[in-house]
Amino acid sequence: MIMKSVKKNILYGLLVWIIPFLISFAFYSQNGELTIDKIFFKTIMIIVGTLVGVFLIVKYFRTVESNFLKEGILLGISWLLINWSLDFIILIPMAEMTTSNYFTEIGLRYLNFPIISIAFAYSSNQKLVEK
Repeated sequence: MIMKSVKKNILYGLLVWIIPFLISFAFYSQNGELTIDKIFFKTIMIIVGTLVGVFLIVKYFRTVESNFLKEGILLGISWLLINWSLDFIILIPMAEMTTSNYFTEIGLRYLNFPIISIAFAYSSNQKLVEK
C-alpha cells in the first residue's frame, strides 16, 4: 500500500508540472515569443496549475484511509520539490532566468501545493474525528 501511494504521489507530482507546462505552449509563437500579456499569462498558469493540483489532490485522497495530515504534508512537500526540480532542470535553462528571478516570478507559487494538500488533509481528518 505504501509503495502504491509513493508511486501515485510521484506520478501526480509530475503531472501537476507537465500539464501546465504543455498548456503554456499554446501561448507562445513558433519564434518562442509570448502572444499574450505576461501578467495575464502568469495568471492563467496559476489558475491551470491550481486546478490540476486540486483535482489530483482530491483524486489522491480518495484512497487515503488514515494519517491524513501526514499524507497531506508528504504530498505537498514532494510536489513542491518535484516542481522545483523540474523547473531547475528544464524551465530555468529554457527561460534563461536567474535563480532569484525564478523564485520571485514562479518558484514561490508552488507553495500552493503544500498549503492546499495540508488544508485538505486537515479537513479530511476533522471529518473523520467528528464521525
